[in-house]
Amino acid sequence: MILTGINRAQLPSAARAVLQLAGETRVFLFEGNLGAGKTTLIRHLCRELGYMGDVTSPTFSIINMYPSLQEDICHMDLYRLRNQEEAEETGIMEYLYSGSYCFIEWPDLILPLLDEPYVTVKIEADENESRKIAIDKIRP
Repeated sequence: MILTGINRAQLPSAARAVLQLAGETRVFLFEGNLGAGKTTLIRHLCRELGYMGDVTSPTFSIINMYPSLQEDICHMDLYRLRNQEEAEETGIMEYLYSGSYCFIEWPDLILPLLDEPYVTVKIEADENESRKIAIDKIRP
C-alpha cells in the first residue's frame, strides 16, 4: 500500500492505515532519510494504540518503552549501533519476540535476525512538505 501527499493533519489516519494493514503483525521497520518523519509517524502509531505520553527518538538510549492501555510499545533507534552483535547485546531479541509492538528505526542491522512477519514502512519527503508512505507486510 502506498499513501501519497500525506501532510501533518493526515498522520493519524495514516497511522490507522499502517496498523490496519499490519493486522496481528507486531514488528515494524521504518526506513527513510533523517528528518523524513519516522519518529513523528511512530508518535501517531503510539497514540492509536492508547499511549498518550511523550514519544521521542531513542537515538541515545537505543530503546524506549511506552506503556499503553492495550500493551507495552517498544521504540528502537538502531542508527548508532555498529554491528549485529551490538544489537543483540541490547536485548533486542527479547523485545522482538515479546509479542509487544516494536517500532524500529534504522533496522538494517537486524534484518538477518528476523524470521517472523514484519511490516516495512518507507517514508519519503517531497518538495511540498508532504510525505509518501509505502507500507508492505513481509513474511521472511
